[in-house]
Amino acid sequence: MPFCTQCGHAGRAEDLFCQNCGARQPASTSGSGFRPAAPSFSDPLDRITPRTAAILCYIPTIGWIPSVIVLAARRYKGNHILRFHAFQGLYIFACWLAVNWVLRPMILALPEHFIRVDHILEALLFGTWIFMMIKASRDQPYVLPIIGELAQRSAAE
Repeated sequence: MPFCTQCGHAGRAEDLFCQNCGARQPASTSGSGFRPAAPSFSDPLDRITPRTAAILCYIPTIGWIPSVIVLAARRYKGNHILRFHAFQGLYIFACWLAVNWVLRPMILALPEHFIRVDHILEALLFGTWIFMMIKASRDQPYVLPIIGELAQRSAAE
């Protein structure tokens, strides 16, 4: 007596579908007993296209996480353009950290009537992130001044 390959329910040899769970049965079953479906282990990055990964590298303030994942993944090791986007996203994040952790405390120590340069730089960096997300969504590797050149050198190594 053959058994369902999905749930193990006993059935007839001529059944195309299991009467218990409705799973399609192979054309000929051997009757050897319960055979659960083999678990499939796949790379979670298989469903992410390089274009999507490049866009994720430029998410403001948290794009460093996908950037590190892209740089660590074997799947993207040979994709020079995606690695460039990952490095450039990391360097923009490093600039954002410098503004928030270094420049902001220095500006807060100045008198109140001083122009808040840190807010201007944060707005500029946020705009850069958005601009780069648009460029990455169009598959256009745009090289930013200084940061982009560093990213190109880093991606080439």
